[in-house]
Amino acid sequence: MNDKDESYTTMVVGLLTTYGLNVLGAIVTLIIGFLLAGWLSRLTDKAMARSQKIDPVFHSLPGKVVRIGIIVFTLIAVLNRFGVETTSLIALLGAAGLAVGLALQGTLSNVASGVMILAFRPFKIGDAVKVAGDVYIIDQLGFFICKAHLPDGPCAYLPNSKIWGQTIINLSVTDKDIRRIDETYGIAYGDDINRALEILRQIADEEERILDDPAPLIKVSSLGDSSVNILFRVWTARADWWGTKLDLVQRCKEALEAGGISIPFPQRDVNLFVQRGEDAQALPLQAADQKAVGSS
Repeated sequence: MNDKDESYTTMVVGLLTTYGLNVLGAIVTLIIGFLLAGWLSRLTDKAMARSQKIDPVFHSLPGKVVRIGIIVFTLIAVLNRFGVETTSLIALLGAAGLAVGLALQGTLSNVASGVMILAFRPFKIGDAVKVAGDVYIIDQLGFFICKAHLPDGPCAYLPNSKIWGQTIINLSVTDKDIRRIDETYGIAYGDDINRALEILRQIADEEERILDDPAPLIKVSSLGDSSVNILFRVWTARADWWGTKLDLVQRCKEALEAGGISIPFPQRDVNLFVQRGEDAQALPLQAADQKAVGSS
């Protein structure tokens, strides 16, 4: 073997020694990193599943974050073994992440709103929620959208950013789990007010779903254009609110009519002007109508 062959052999051995160890170390690092990422991810998922205070939607998120974080750290460590300038790579990844974030700001806004909804829980699955004037029944919570349906059946998909940015009224959750019913009944000016109040109080006393505390409030609330208006304000359990409200409307009307109390139509005085030459005479005309006078 001449000097040239010995020099070549020495170079090859040196390269294999240097880079072979690096490759072997990189493979070992990758294996350990991926195994560690999977183990810690599963451990985190089990810890989250045991917590009763954290929403089930959140259970898988920390484990995924841990797994991705360890894998990224492992890849950076492997590149560093081969002399790659990881500082520049991290800066490049940061710039790319910023660009992607700007491009997906609407989507990221939904994710951020979803996290806030899941963290603060203004409603849960099955609740009736009023958002931007519309009522929805919540079927599913998510990081991007909430799946719901309207009370009459059609499905609705609500972006989280549209929910969190609005005033949320949860109709399924009330103070002390009770809810108030407000109705106004108009009686004629010639009717006996005390008799009407007595009839309405009797209905409130006989209805088992109406609560004694807070006490019912049945009083004259205003003097309208065509009627004396009586406020019928009672409280009931939240679950009984809708059925009680519908039943009371019918029962109160029927009881008032049976007691000789009339519910008047709006009345209006109309002055009819008849033009005769240069003189005009005003002839009074009274008419009863539903909303407005039909003719003049």
